Amino acid sequence: MATATPRQRRKDARPQELLDAALALFVEKGFAATRSEEVAARAGVSKGTLYRYYPSKEELFKAMVRENLSVHIAESAAQAAQHRGSIAGLLVAMMRAWWARVGQSSAGIVCTLLMVEARHFPELARFYVEEVIQPSQDLLGALIERGIQAGEFRAVPVEATVHLLIAPLLHMMLHEHAFGEHRLCRHDLGAVELLEAQLSLLLHGLLAQPG
Repeated sequence: MATATPRQRRKDARPQELLDAALALFVEKGFAATRSEEVAARAGVSKGTLYRYYPSKEELFKAMVRENLSVHIAESAAQAAQHRGSIAGLLVAMMRAWWARVGQSSAGIVCTLLMVEARHFPELARFYVEEVIQPSQDLLGALIERGIQAGEFRAVPVEATVHLLIAPLLHMMLHEHAFGEHRLCRHDLGAVELLEAQLSLLLHGLLAQPG
């Protein structure tokens, strides 16, 4: 097998370098205020090279969402499909993993960015709903339905329960990325403590026989 040259290895790594540069700039400046040439400069390439991989800033953002969010949803869906044990245990493990991989990382800022800027970019908002929000809701809904059918969960309203699972995580992300770094709040609990409290409250509400 032929060994890749340094130039080829650099070329292969370029899409990821562009995505990393875009994420860093979107975190610093927001989507609307970031220009494509700034992303190219941060990655150390020309604007033409950027457009060769990503024809527009919108396509770059979509690729970044797929790289930082969609991949985790797909992994969780595969994990759920193979799972044969307690649904409550799986739900807790998935929520903890999501917070560790997304919520407390720079990828979590992508979610907060969309909350702020979606109304100005309807195409991106539609893409985000189809790529992230709907698959996440479908995955959690399917888990809750499995728990109900197995007799592990009470017959709760599935759609409403999905929103109750997601909403505290979104609140935690907003808090962490807006206020957490500055420690402005008087009684600032760690995000992990809040997550564990949420899971305890919700599971005791879901379980057919709390214990």
